[in-house]
Amino acid sequence: MSIMTEHMLVGANPARWWVTLTRQVVGVIAAIADAVVIVAMAFALGTLYHLVVYGGTGPSFSFVEIGLVATSIFVLPSAIHGHYAIANYLSFKPHVRRVFTLWNVTFLCLLTLGFLAKTTEVYSRGTMILFYAGGLPALLLARFALVRAIILGSKFGIVSAQRVCLIGSEDDIAAFLQRYEPWNFGLQTVALLPLTPVPQGASAAARRALLDLDLKRAVDSAREQRPDAMFIVAPWSETETIDRCVEEFLTVPAEIHLGPERILDRFDHVRISKLGPMASLQLTRAPLSSFEVLQKRLFDIVISAGALVAFAPLFAVVFFLIRLTSPGPVFFLQRRYGFNQQPFRIIKFRTMTSCEDGDVIAQARQHDPRITWIGRWLRRTNIDELPQLFNVLKGDMSLVGPRPHALSHNREFEQKISLYARRHNVRPGITGWAQVNGLRGETDTDEKMRRRVDYDLHYIDNWSMWLDLRILFLTVFSRGAYRNAL
Repeated sequence: MSIMTEHMLVGANPARWWVTLTRQVVGVIAAIADAVVIVAMAFALGTLYHLVVYGGTGPSFSFVEIGLVATSIFVLPSAIHGHYAIANYLSFKPHVRRVFTLWNVTFLCLLTLGFLAKTTEVYSRGTMILFYAGGLPALLLARFALVRAIILGSKFGIVSAQRVCLIGSEDDIAAFLQRYEPWNFGLQTVALLPLTPVPQGASAAARRALLDLDLKRAVDSAREQRPDAMFIVAPWSETETIDRCVEEFLTVPAEIHLGPERILDRFDHVRISKLGPMASLQLTRAPLSSFEVLQKRLFDIVISAGALVAFAPLFAVVFFLIRLTSPGPVFFLQRRYGFNQQPFRIIKFRTMTSCEDGDVIAQARQHDPRITWIGRWLRRTNIDELPQLFNVLKGDMSLVGPRPHALSHNREFEQKISLYARRHNVRPGITGWAQVNGLRGETDTDEKMRRRVDYDLHYIDNWSMWLDLRILFLTVFSRGAYRNAL
């Protein structure tokens, strides 16, 4: 193609030229925003720390220098892996895990480089800790602002991730547009290509003739509009139609996408998995990867061991209060289901006059006469849960996860609530996402338990160390964690 011809084509289709330009600009802005935030935080926090602690501004050039090194470690891998593509800035949720992981890797690299270069004595520990703690929320805030700006721009047609053509029956195209509203996440629809309805009783030859005519028209339209992608929004069961569409669209210089089936809307991490020559559509991943399991387990061991040492005096006080105020054992043991529905015995401070662990167990209720006066205080302050730190140390539980229920309640709710058993795909926790959102206490209706399960499944599908830390913080400091306590 000659330069003049290319210039004429671009001039004839300014929308495509604008889309291409905005994609490149957004990627550059995203990378620059990360770089500016990192360098600015390194300089500002380093200066602030030295002003407060030492009464001077400190080595300003060194702060900028450490910011530039951190920028190169953080930004370059993101650029290489395509993280600054506009498609990644149409939702904020994936950025939380991505930024958290990369920021930790960046600091590990900084510490390693400082040790090897013998420059760690130049930078105070306070400066580095403040830089680490302040840089993460600053990066997330910048990403959030950019995502909101791009989403807003896509709604007004200023920014587009892709220009697409949709082909399928009129009903399927209308359902796709109504369900997904693609203009809200950067898809600019440049052509709708409805397939002609086939009369009932039409022969196979007549069907093929109608489809061939529609596809010829669709290909001609695609060549004129020059979309980035062709979306086939026919049901996956219509294999003949899909095969013919793919065959024809392979001659068009555009991506070919098979439109989503409704079942895919239930899953956040659908991807194509390739095993040798076999390709499959992976709807879910394992709840945690091997590295994530190890990361979470090490965190549990360190925190639970430290907490047991720190709370030893409190344990002694509670031990004597329970023994002095009511007859019976100090600790309450009950069978619960753990990871992969393996039973274990949960340990709690006894808060009731009864210690039921049979096939029928009555849940604690408001003003339950079985709850002792010291037990009511222990429940309201969550102190009755602290002995479960032994369960965490042993490996039966985690600090954070879905709360385990008595075996009899488990069997009941499995029959009533879809996907209830998915809660056991991770270790149960002392606290969880449902609990810090006020969903604790008696589940006297199916709707209460269903809401609790929804929060538990959200936690499983969106796990990160950052989410665990947030839940632990809210467990101690939020009102929601103490709401509905019996």
